[in-house]
Amino acid sequence: MAKTSMIERDKKRRRLAKKYKTRRTRLKTIAADRSLPAEERFAARLKLAELPRNSSPTRIRNRCDLTGRPRGYYRKLRMSRIALRELGSQGLIPGMIKSSW
Repeated sequence: MAKTSMIERDKKRRRLAKKYKTRRTRLKTIAADRSLPAEERFAARLKLAELPRNSSPTRIRNRCDLTGRPRGYYRKLRMSRIALRELGSQGLIPGMIKSSW
């Protein structure tokens, strides 16, 4: 199980990224638009830099919904490989069986 503080920090980052998404995309389009004057694009970059760092979606870490484990994460299932194996062994995932030979 991951530290609770790390899980909560990631949840906070997800909330901030969702809150600032529209503002961030609007500023990025202004900053990337070459038809606008350089001063206006620079001002958009400064406004973008004033936003909280944790509002950037690149700072979000994919974590297992059950354990909070950050590594060995399957995006499609939203869980780590260890949690997937445990649930599969218990027969809680339909269609998944334990292999043996």
